[in-house]
Amino acid sequence: MQLRQWRLAFKVKSLGIWLVLAGLGIAAVGLGHLILATPIDLSWQGWLTLTTITATFLANAMTNLPAEVVFLGGLAILLITGILDTDTALAGFSNAGMVTVGVLYVVVAGLQQTGGLTWVSQQVLGLPKSQKRAMVRLMVPVMGLSAVLNNTPVVAMFIPVVGDWCRKLKINPSKLMIPLSYASIFGGVCTLIGTSTNLVVNGLLIAETGQSGLGMLDIAWVGVPCAIAASLFLLFTQRWLLPDRKSAFSTSDDPRQYTLEMSVPVGSPMAGKTVEQAGLRQLPGLYLAEIVRGQQVIPAVGPKEVLRDRDQLVFVGAVDSIVDLHRLRGLQPATDQVFKLDTPRLGRCLTEAVVSDTCPLVGKTVREGEFRTRYNAVVLAVARNGERLRGKIGDIRLRSGDALLLEANPVFETQYRSSKDFYLVSIVPDSTPINHEKAPLALATMVGMIALASLGFMSMLHAAILAAVVMVALGCCSPHKALASVEWSVLLVIAASLGLGQAMASTGVATAVADLLLGPAHSNPWLALVLVYGATTLLTEIVTNNAAAALIFPVALALAKSLGVDFMPFVIAIMVGASASFATPIGYQTNLMVYGPGGYRFTDFMRVGIPINLLFWLITVIVTPLVFPF
Repeated sequence: MQLRQWRLAFKVKSLGIWLVLAGLGIAAVGLGHLILATPIDLSWQGWLTLTTITATFLANAMTNLPAEVVFLGGLAILLITGILDTDTALAGFSNAGMVTVGVLYVVVAGLQQTGGLTWVSQQVLGLPKSQKRAMVRLMVPVMGLSAVLNNTPVVAMFIPVVGDWCRKLKINPSKLMIPLSYASIFGGVCTLIGTSTNLVVNGLLIAETGQSGLGMLDIAWVGVPCAIAASLFLLFTQRWLLPDRKSAFSTSDDPRQYTLEMSVPVGSPMAGKTVEQAGLRQLPGLYLAEIVRGQQVIPAVGPKEVLRDRDQLVFVGAVDSIVDLHRLRGLQPATDQVFKLDTPRLGRCLTEAVVSDTCPLVGKTVREGEFRTRYNAVVLAVARNGERLRGKIGDIRLRSGDALLLEANPVFETQYRSSKDFYLVSIVPDSTPINHEKAPLALATMVGMIALASLGFMSMLHAAILAAVVMVALGCCSPHKALASVEWSVLLVIAASLGLGQAMASTGVATAVADLLLGPAHSNPWLALVLVYGATTLLTEIVTNNAAAALIFPVALALAKSLGVDFMPFVIAIMVGASASFATPIGYQTNLMVYGPGGYRFTDFMRVGIPINLLFWLITVIVTPLVFPF
């Protein structure tokens, strides 16, 4: 059976590879034929731009240099050589789309710090039993949201949710981050408002032809079949085509097993729920060892055990899972010492410290050594050579080499990093306590942002800025966390790629490539449609989708007039081709947003995206003439 499964896997993977190679081969042969038949007339600026952009793509695909370094290097060459003036080269850094992405990181940080995203994960995604079911649970709601909302905020909201979800399901993020981005694109091509590109093309249609424009669901006749077919393809080939880049779980390799006590306070939302319903059995690398209920000790806790007020829960697990536990609504540290520290809880973080042999507390219990008074920190958990430490934290007698998990002010690390009391002191990332009381405010702010942008009262940028300001003003997100949450590397790549696109447009490279690709299309309407889509999708992968649509539109309009056919099939092809960017991470900003969290390489998008690009191409050029005749 295993041999048969291995052979099937090999055949499917080989089929995927051959699809990619076939697509590349067809494109290369066709482009080579066009280049030989039609010389490209470019200035030295155009040729240098083409060479620089080609070198940038190759360096990003074939080296381990950070993407932002590669793209900023390409932009620097164009700036230094004078192909781009300073204002044009730096225009991408003030681009509304790039700034919108940056501001949305702040909005998402507010949702994270209040636990709003945890609610989304529990209510929408659930806990599927397999990777294939997880993809379905993720892609269906993302496609639905992206059909009526801008793709960027949808993906920005789901990235941290999917990251935490992957840890719980023990699935590497590289298996779900590309499907997240692609699902947003699938949904975006199903309605007129699904992407900004659709609106841009519809505006060009009204301005250039005087027609009334497309209806809300006109594009759905083509977009929905594309979305369904691509979703099924991704679902059935994900096992072989999606990369397995890195483990999502540091807990599996962490030898430290902490013992941690948490309590169920009076009025907790967990009281009255079973252990399974409370979500205490899905934390990777962590298990509930026992429940202390008054004088009764319940060992080997089952999933159906009902939690009660004042229960003391004893957990054993690695530090990453303890951070997840620490952020759950309805639990608090069992020790009341955390409420006696000088620093407010929301300003603290978790810190690990290893006791040295010169520490004055060696041989004393945590209580006898008055740890909180001495260090202004509270011991939450202790790890000792993989042993399961029993008894209350205050009664544990410390030894040299014990690893302590502390709740303390962030200055604890700098204050005691060089102290002889500890061998090692380090802050645990993303361990600030959650402010659950403000979760409704954060969720209401996000819903308000989406409503303002969707109903046309504000642009997406203005709505996002307003939401970010509200998040910080209401205390949902601290100013420090707001700045720290921004993925600056992603923004740099977006800004630099916009500059490269400007260079292609200003030097005539983009127009020359479009004219070259559309050269043979002056006799057959269907062939013209095939080439219009191909030229659009190719340009979308190397410049922005809106820029690609704007460049191809006038060329396609002139082509339709010369053929004496209706222009509407070409409008649909441009809309779908400009939005359907799957083969490179820079073709669409949601691809760039998942590039880092998924741990991807440039070529990962080519392996998965090229077959989907070809599938969209095939379905669009077949279905469009049937719905919108020439």
